[in-house]
Amino acid sequence: MSPLLRARLLTLFTAAFGTVLFWALGLPLPFLFGPMAACLVAALSGLRMVGFGQASVGARSIVGVAVGAGITPALIEKLPQMAATIAVIPIYIVLIGAIGVPFFRRFCGFDPVTAYYAAMPGGLQDMVAFGQEAGGDVRALSLVHATRVLIVVALAPVLLTGIYGVSLSEPIGEPVTEMDPVELALMAAAALGGWKLGERIGLFGAAIIGPLIVTAVLAMTGLISSRPPAEAILAAQFLIGMGIGVYYVGVTWRELRVDVAAGTGFAVVLALLAAVITAAVTFLAGAPPVEAFLAFAPGGQAEMTVLAIVAGADLGFVVVHHILRVILVIIGAPVAARFLKIRGKDP
Repeated sequence: MSPLLRARLLTLFTAAFGTVLFWALGLPLPFLFGPMAACLVAALSGLRMVGFGQASVGARSIVGVAVGAGITPALIEKLPQMAATIAVIPIYIVLIGAIGVPFFRRFCGFDPVTAYYAAMPGGLQDMVAFGQEAGGDVRALSLVHATRVLIVVALAPVLLTGIYGVSLSEPIGEPVTEMDPVELALMAAAALGGWKLGERIGLFGAAIIGPLIVTAVLAMTGLISSRPPAEAILAAQFLIGMGIGVYYVGVTWRELRVDVAAGTGFAVVLALLAAVITAAVTFLAGAPPVEAFLAFAPGGQAEMTVLAIVAGADLGFVVVHHILRVILVIIGAPVAARFLKIRGKDP
């Protein structure tokens, strides 16, 4: 047995153990939090686990299909009603940057480039790539953004149940045996085709956005009328949770003390800012509280989508805000960095 196969089997066993444990204890979202917690503990304990590469990336395409299936003519008609909260997104991004950059510079000792891209609330892979190109610390950026997602994903269900009274027990989809085979085939084609086409044309977040666009076209034309089967969404949760935990394989004590601690501190700051923004848009713009919370929670697109599904939230409302945030950061962050002359490291 090759070392790679052995490491992947260890990872799979650890993730499965976490899932069963969470299920047996009646804890929320066992297929997401079980693998995440078990793999995180194992990684920090020094076990040499390995992610599942393209399979883990492909799991996000299932999320993209789930979102795209909800983009219907009815959602398009509701977009004007979201104008007030959508307008808050650019302000939200500027506030995050204005708080985050000084936080990472003064309190964490990061160099200017690493501090800048650590503060930007974009996709993990995109911010790491931009930071690497600009001369930032790639490992620090990876750990900061992974920790941000980890903390938000761990806290969000607690807040949803404790503050908003959400049960997180909404049906995630129909069983595969009860679904139309033609729709299943179209979803599979949209997932794989949208993902790979998105990668070919350099689309940001191709594994999610590509399938989302293709599925949205199918949903708008009436060819698809339901989300992917429950089994597919559970598999996506499992692989996404496992991927978050595995990110910490090989982390050193120094990285825990500096980079992971910095990411944790910033996640707390972001959570407080998101709470203020959520309260403001709920009170001033009349946004539904649960949807506003999920729309402005500073987590990853895939993770927030999964939570929106199990919370029974308006998926379209949540995803529109997250996609706009990511688009604005990906387009605007490098431009703003050049304008602010953020380059290189301190001498």
